[in-house]
Amino acid sequence: MAPQVKITFARAALKDLEDVLEYYREQKVPNVGEKLVAEVIKDIELLAEQPEMGRMVPEFELDYLRELIRPPFRIVYRRDKGKVRIVRIWRSERLLLIR
Repeated sequence: MAPQVKITFARAALKDLEDVLEYYREQKVPNVGEKLVAEVIKDIELLAEQPEMGRMVPEFELDYLRELIRPPFRIVYRRDKGKVRIVRIWRSERLLLIR
């Protein structure tokens, strides 16, 4: 078994998750938001053992910037030696902008 890598979250990624929860609260279906966020976290946890599993982000074509496509989300992360940093968690149809 491959050694696990450390996973951290950028502030923007945490805000993205908060925004998902808020949106579904406003729609009066908070359980939907909670379920979606739980699924995203479960997918992110897979990166601890399989940091290479995502594809290269086509907008940037940088080997270290990868994404998991988990409709309706794009989980964008930076892969470095021994660690993964979750950069953004966006709706799949949105273009990626990193500031």
